[in-house]
Amino acid sequence: MEGDLDGETSPSVALTRDLIRRPSVTPADAGALDILQARLDAAGFKTHRLPFSETGTPDIDNLYARIGDSAPFLLFAGHTDVVPPGDSAKWTVDPFAGEIIEGELYGRGAADMKGGIAAFAAAAFRYIERNGAPKKGSIGFLITGDEEGPAINGTVKMLQWLAERGESFDHCVVGEPTNAQDLGDMIKIGRRGSLNGRLVVRGKQGHVAYPHRADNPVPHLLALCAALKGEPLDTGTDWFDASNLEITSIDIGNEATNVIPGAARVRFNIRFNDLWTPQSLETEIRRRLLTVRPQEQFELSFDACNAVSFITKPGDFTEKVAKAIEAETGRRPEFSTSGGTSDARFISQYGPVVEFGLVGKTMHQVDERVAVSDIDGLTRIYTRIIDAYFA
Repeated sequence: MEGDLDGETSPSVALTRDLIRRPSVTPADAGALDILQARLDAAGFKTHRLPFSETGTPDIDNLYARIGDSAPFLLFAGHTDVVPPGDSAKWTVDPFAGEIIEGELYGRGAADMKGGIAAFAAAAFRYIERNGAPKKGSIGFLITGDEEGPAINGTVKMLQWLAERGESFDHCVVGEPTNAQDLGDMIKIGRRGSLNGRLVVRGKQGHVAYPHRADNPVPHLLALCAALKGEPLDTGTDWFDASNLEITSIDIGNEATNVIPGAARVRFNIRFNDLWTPQSLETEIRRRLLTVRPQEQFELSFDACNAVSFITKPGDFTEKVAKAIEAETGRRPEFSTSGGTSDARFISQYGPVVEFGLVGKTMHQVDERVAVSDIDGLTRIYTRIIDAYFA
């Protein structure tokens, strides 16, 4: 094992701090991509800034970089945008100061995922310093500023841009904070899909003292909700947990105590595995509702779905990643499809992708932070992955 770097001065920690100090809350970039691009340019990468726009969504700046022009092409993907810090007064330190306290680096984006980006960049630079640019193969970066936002003007359009140029990658690592407790405990090899639905039941408004003159939609809505939750969607598959439907909002919009409301609304979310598509789920949800109420007596709609389930089945590439982690940490990582969605769902449509990064216990929280030693450890793991990939 390579000797530990001085955490406070190592290239990966220094770059993480520089990135944290740019308050790149979606959709702002605040100069974060400038910092990364300058380092990549200096290392010999060909870089491209890719701003994208679409009506009704914020403009987003993105960065693509590549060194080498042949296969195999190992791509690293991630995002420099972060969620808002919340009440800064509740933080131990300024959320964008990038301060180190007792071996931990504090700051919004430290875990999710500026630390991962910095670690992969430092690993790529170390490989190039030792070996030069890959003699046969390529290393690339696909970095968006739109992962925490609508995810419309970021990774999706960058991948389309690459395809139009005739470029394709062979394997991709996304630097999301996949580890639950300790560095090296989990690789994400897939994700469940996510589908949002809306249900409206209309009745007849009236006085509560004269219920026979009204039609209260609330009991009807509760019966429909019971039908939605009445039986499991499935029991899971070899690589996925069971699909799950959760009621996320019930809205009556009635502040009066003596009025029967005229309508009641529900929102729900389904996290679904590879047994379902958005279309088959919509059919199943409608079937369940029809067992309770005629179709003309409720309104069912679904948001556009850009998060379908995917999996990169274990094989040579996932084994390279797992062995690199085990060699560095002594820990065999679990292959998992748990958690929410990420931009890997878009990348999976173009090639095999896994996710591995820092420990995510504090991501999106007040006092988001990561151990400095984990940033350096992740850098060494990424270095081992690159070495094995181009061996």
